[in-house]
Amino acid sequence: MSPASEPRTLDLATLPWKLSGVTPEYWRLSMPGLWDGAGAFEVPPVDAAVPGSVQAALLEAGLLPDWNLGLNARACEWVENRHWFYETRFALPRPAAEGERLVLCCDGLDQRGWVLVNGKACGAFDNAFIPHAFDVTDALTDGENRLAIVFDLPVRWQGQFGYTSRMREWKPRYNYTWDWVSRLVQVGIWDNVRIEYRTTPRVDWLNVSTDLDPKTLRGSLCVGARFEGSPEGLEAEVALSQADGTQVGAWHGTAAALAAGLELAALKVEPWWPNGLGEQPLYTLRVRVTGGDSVVYDDERRVGFRRVAWAPCDGAPEGADPWICVVNGRPVFLQGANWVPLLPNFADVTDAALRRHVGIYRDMGANVLRTWGGAALERTPFFDACDAMGILVWQEFPLSSSGVENTPPSDEASIAAMRVIAQSYVERRKHHACILMWCGGNELTAVNADSVDAPCDEDQPMIAAMAEVARRIDPARRFVATSPSGPTFGVTPDTVGQGILWDTHGPWRCDEPGDHPEGWLDLWTKDDSLFRSECGAPGASSAELIERYRGDLPTLPADATNPLWNRTSWWIEAHRYEEEHGAPPPSLEAYVAWSQARQAALLGDAVRITKAKFPRCGGFILWMGHDCFPCTANTAVIDFEGNPKPAWHALREVFLADPEDLRQA
Repeated sequence: MSPASEPRTLDLATLPWKLSGVTPEYWRLSMPGLWDGAGAFEVPPVDAAVPGSVQAALLEAGLLPDWNLGLNARACEWVENRHWFYETRFALPRPAAEGERLVLCCDGLDQRGWVLVNGKACGAFDNAFIPHAFDVTDALTDGENRLAIVFDLPVRWQGQFGYTSRMREWKPRYNYTWDWVSRLVQVGIWDNVRIEYRTTPRVDWLNVSTDLDPKTLRGSLCVGARFEGSPEGLEAEVALSQADGTQVGAWHGTAAALAAGLELAALKVEPWWPNGLGEQPLYTLRVRVTGGDSVVYDDERRVGFRRVAWAPCDGAPEGADPWICVVNGRPVFLQGANWVPLLPNFADVTDAALRRHVGIYRDMGANVLRTWGGAALERTPFFDACDAMGILVWQEFPLSSSGVENTPPSDEASIAAMRVIAQSYVERRKHHACILMWCGGNELTAVNADSVDAPCDEDQPMIAAMAEVARRIDPARRFVATSPSGPTFGVTPDTVGQGILWDTHGPWRCDEPGDHPEGWLDLWTKDDSLFRSECGAPGASSAELIERYRGDLPTLPADATNPLWNRTSWWIEAHRYEEEHGAPPPSLEAYVAWSQARQAALLGDAVRITKAKFPRCGGFILWMGHDCFPCTANTAVIDFEGNPKPAWHALREVFLADPEDLRQA
């Protein structure tokens, strides 16, 4: 194929941006003065990073306190009560070809607002979970252009407590406070922003699937393209190469054939394995579509070859869901943690930080992360890191429990919105080797929380809609309605031993005093869960970290009377310390040492007992892996600064052990 001109794109993140704040709606009256710099802004322009949050830009400019210190998060809530302008200037050649349009593509906007180009409205957005695109062609000039992405007031409440069926705003919920983070309601641009020159026909989505035959160790690659406009008259190339450039497979034909879908079979590839079981070879897939001397589409991505199947646990009740994960023909004990965003202001998380944290889990011996449904879809670098390090990803859609009532919305508008979100999640991430399965969300129940806990199933309309989308677009992967999928929600002394514990949650604390309470050990020994998708035990952060982030608050007492500890009060166990020692802790260091040792002992016992049951039990996923806020105490085993607690080392010892060795110990 002869050389062709490349599609044109302007990465707007490379440009300087300014952030300004204004009284809500006032800018609509003051647009001429605003654009002329006449002082309509209440918060004058400051430098801003893109991607990035409003809060981070204001902190850098000295206009917000550090919300991680003491009770400073309360002094940041005024940000939610302004409209915020992200502005930049650029010059671009006008479209040269007939029918060519310039489109502003925003992969992540949190949450709602408007796009203005040279003062002209080019569209609105309202959904933090999906990409947005705006045709800006008619608003552009031949000279310098001024782009403003304006953010509206965020929804008032999406936090941990309330009614899930009433949570119909599509914005991450954990920002509004959870038991492990203070309120910091992010506003901002959280993913890539660019302007594309677009013509039709064009590739709207590349559908990629891989498979591996465990017997022959030969791979297959399926590639299809969804076109906007007719692909007739276009040509396409598909090439698959090893990391060193050696070609493994190739195809050349019409774009119409690519649109219909094609398969490269019997490929000589190396299998992709979960962490600890083998290597993670990744191959470069390049797909190129051309027409004459123009490139219509040119994409490169990394893919791996593996097959995941699910088998019944040994001794499972008749009709129970299968919870033994079989990768490339080999049964695997799934072990890892629940993943939450690294920061409340997740727009400011760097690619390097994502890779570093995934590496901490790899070094712990983890082979799975469950990405929790109260947050947004992680950016591409997270999934790239999981691909490279052998970490399977249990991906949830953005729904979570609310305590008072945990049933997903069932109105038609909300279901339609969730269909769009689910389709976007699956289409953007299904090509990653790390994706293990799709899940409707976290702790969704069919009845009120003050009644019998019954996890949602596909009879619930929104769950049914998500299931249909996931299975239609990605039929090779499993979909589960919620975590836990039940049929019984949690593990208690009253539920063990009855054959009703399949995929379960809990416990998250030990209610007996002592490092090795008999009740805790007895519960884990009798537990007959087929899979443990969430369980844990609390432990304090280091004394140094607590001192660093206490602000002007005292470090003791370590109980709910101290506002520092009350920020995440669920995980305070000072009363247990007093039961053991007969007095409050004499120092912060004494309490931290006791708390961290207790967490390490409890979690070490729990995972040792559970893994020794394999293949009667298929896995253990800790709640939670890491802190995104400087909690004084939490169930995390990695603190806010990325330092492993002693419990991390206790888990690592068991994660690196063979189940047979644990049974014999």
